[in-house]
Amino acid sequence: MPSSVKAVVASVALLAWAPHALADTAAPETVAFLGLTFLNTSLEPVSPAEETRLSLASDRLAEGLAASGRYALVETAPVVAAAERYQNLAHCNGCDTRLARELGADMAVTGEIQKTSNLILHISIYMRDAESGQLVNGGSVDIRSNTDESWLRGIDYILKNRILRE
Repeated sequence: MPSSVKAVVASVALLAWAPHALADTAAPETVAFLGLTFLNTSLEPVSPAEETRLSLASDRLAEGLAASGRYALVETAPVVAAAERYQNLAHCNGCDTRLARELGADMAVTGEIQKTSNLILHISIYMRDAESGQLVNGGSVDIRSNTDESWLRGIDYILKNRILRE
């Protein structure tokens, strides 16, 4: 093979590889994770186990985002008092992105877990651009069974198959 053809082949191979190399070295986007909201639309009162599950699910989501290397979580303590004024940060007419901007974050992450019954639950995660308010990532899943395992599997599914998919 002539050297000019080898150079072209090498250049094409380098161009095909370069975006992947650059993506791996890019700085992670900063994220203000403002927590998950529990929406209980069942006829049963919220149990202590569900309050614990909400905390476990929130921790799992935050850990998954941070461990991915794509996202760097910012400290949200400065806006906790302001965030507590809203019942559901996932649907507050832009309060989530406003709080994220106050923190200097690129994105606001919120979500909700809705319990219809002990058998039927739904998890939604929303990732919005802090400047525009546009939904840029996220996902949702229906889960069956109101257990620690089912809630965490739901969070893991959204992380793996929606938020962090290649």
